[in-house]
Order: sequence, then C-alpha cells, then structure tokens
Amino acid sequence: MIDKIARSVADAMSGIQDGSTVLIGGFGTAGIPLELIEGLIEQGAKDLTVVNNNAGNGETGLAALLKAGRVRKIICSFPRQVDSQIFDGLYRSGKLELELVPQGNLAERIRAAGAGIGAFFCPTGYGTELAKGRETREIDGKHYVLEYPIYGDVALVKAETGDRWGNLNYRMAARNFGPVMAMASKKTIATVHEIVELGALDPESIVTPGVFVKHVVKVDRIATEAGGFKKAA
Repeated sequence: MIDKIARSVADAMSGIQDGSTVLIGGFGTAGIPLELIEGLIEQGAKDLTVVNNNAGNGETGLAALLKAGRVRKIICSFPRQVDSQIFDGLYRSGKLELELVPQGNLAERIRAAGAGIGAFFCPTGYGTELAKGRETREIDGKHYVLEYPIYGDVALVKAETGDRWGNLNYRMAARNFGPVMAMASKKTIATVHEIVELGALDPESIVTPGVFVKHVVKVDRIATEAGGFKKAA
C-alpha cells in the first residue's frame, strides 16, 4: 500500500546530504514551507545550494537557514530587500555565493529540469552583465542567451491539501514555484494543512501528482503576526 504520509517533519527530512541542492518554494512570504526549513536546520545538512525566489526575510524561514551557516550558495531573483539583513551581511563578508537569475528564467530553468530539456535559449538578460561569458545566438533576428536547467536533490514545498499517494493542491499564490520544483527534484517533501481520503481530490484539480512527491507532512495552519509566527486559533 502506498502511503507517503510522514509521521513528523524530522522523519521526512532524514537523509538529506551535505552539499545538496535544495529547491524551496515560496514567493516572498507566500507559500514558504517554514516548518520544513526549520526541520532542515535541525537536521543539520550543510554546504547547501538553495534555490528560491528571494534570499530570505527578517530572521525566520530561509533567513534563519542562512544565519545558521548551512548555505554555501543561493540562486535567486530578488536577493536584496528592506529586511534582507542576514543575506546582506553574509554576502558582503564573502561567506555566501550568489547566482542572480531573472525570475522568468528561474522558473523556466526549473521547469526545464522537470521536463527533461537539456538547455534552452532565452532573450532575457542579453547584452547585460548577466550574459557575460555566456553562449549567445541570433535566431530570426533576435538575440538569445543559453540557459541550463536547475535540478534539485530535494524540493521543499508548501501545499494546502494532499492524500496518502502524495497528490497535492495549493492555496492561491502559495502555489508559485511549488509544482515545477517538485518535478525538478529527486525528492520532494510537502507540508499540507489537510489530508483527505483517496478519491476526494478531483483528478482534474490535482496540481502536483503524487509521482513527484516522496513525503507529505500535515502541519497546523499558522498566522503571521509581529515578532514571528504562531499557531492559528
């Protein structure tokens, strides 16, 4: 019997190796799998390459992972913002490597990994510092830059609903990078707020099929407030 429901975050996070590439879903603070990031910190894997939309907010979530010294390199689109002090300090001191990727390119590079595409040409970034030293090509009078897929050893995503086969649905903007990251990784771990019986999810509404998911962990819904996070009443 297929049952991908993990007993705890710690159980789901076991086996993540030092040096892994970890794809972490989320757009800003929407859809960040906070419990899984906290579990990764407790699990202890280090020398990680992390792929995310940004480089962390405040002192929680991805910022806490950076602060713990577990990340060697980050690949993202928006590393700096008003509350990115953890990233700023590490990057300026030479303790963190950055690969800056335009957001559309980031999503497509991850999608390409899941789709089995070896490489692709994209016009974004042509003629800028981002294309320096990269292969370019003119196609039908337009200039393109060669981009390569981003594969993950592990993907950490936040979903809304799942079942024991690992089928997932998402809530609104929390969906963001989750589906493509799940397809691009060898091992996907997802949190959900509700686990339903098999057949309860309309097959036409399933966003991430269970074939792309290794573990599902049920977590309490949380609410943001000043000073951090708490369990919702």
